[in-house]
Parts: sequence; structure tokens; C-alpha cells
Amino acid sequence: MKKLFFLLLSFATTIQAFSQKIKTKSGLVNFDAVESTFEPVKALNKATTCILNTANGQIASQILMKGFEFKVALMEEHFNENYIESDKYPKATLKGKIENFDYSKITQNFQNIQIKGTIELHGKIKDVIIDGKIKKNVDSTELTTNFILLPEDFDIRIPSIVRGKIAKKVNVSTVFLLK
Repeated sequence: MKKLFFLLLSFATTIQAFSQKIKTKSGLVNFDAVESTFEPVKALNKATTCILNTANGQIASQILMKGFEFKVALMEEHFNENYIESDKYPKATLKGKIENFDYSKITQNFQNIQIKGTIELHGKIKDVIIDGKIKKNVDSTELTTNFILLPEDFDIRIPSIVRGKIAKKVNVSTVFLLK
């Protein structure tokens, strides 16, 4: 009887621990490094994972760099081979915590949030503070962010021949529907 009790207790604890995390494997990450006078340097990644612990606001996201899709195939090739070096650095990660997070207070209207954490990209780690918004939908929680990254912060070298065609500040936006 004791064994059955401890087995049930262990099972209930496991279910509770998992129920505090919501996630997606199909988040969207868009980046835009457009200089207005040249061909748009934009890409979209539709297969980004994100996990949010609803009990404490801890958040983690992972992006496979080869998942970015460009309109121009040559840009995608240069992005992966020359700038991001996707074979050497296949993913980027965000690890952090939503400040002053209380999941029970999230409503159907977007609320501003701030994520403090780190981004690892191209083998470099940088502390970040990212502004975003969060709301509850009928069957998911929607989390969006918009922030700027600087290639030099991650030792991403832009050759002088194309430096004028790529923005010095890269706009990054995300949309995660977490369930």
C-alpha cells in the first residue's frame, strides 16, 4: 500500500511540474537588416522553440540558424556560410526571466513585459533586456517581442564590400503561441 501511495504521489508531482510549462515548436522569428536603398535583407524562421514556465516566468527559446528563409537564395547562402557560420554555430538561444511575472494576471489584452536574460549567437553570449507583450487567447498564450541586435556584439563580420547594403542594427521580432 505504501508503494502505491508513493507511486501516485510521484505521478501527481510530475504532472504538476509539467503543467507549469507551456511551449511551442512553431514560433516565428523575423529579422530585418534593411538599408532602404538596396535589396531587402530580411528572413523568417517558422520553426523556433520556446518554453515558458508559468510558475516563475523563466523563458527559453532556441532558433536553428539554417531555418531562416530569405527571398533571395544567394542571401540565404551568404548568411549561413559567411556571416552566421551555421555549420559551426547551428543555433541561437535566449534564456531569461520575465520580470515581475504573475501568470494569473495575464488577460486577453496585451500587457507589456520585460525579459532579462542572455542571448547566445555565433558563439558569443550577451546580456539583454527585451521588451515584449503577452496575452491569453482561448487556447494559447501569445508572447511577442521586438528588439535590436548589433552584429559586432556577436563578432559577426560584415565585409566592407557589402557593409553599406546591410543595416548596422538588425531588427528582430518574434511571435510565440504557447500551449
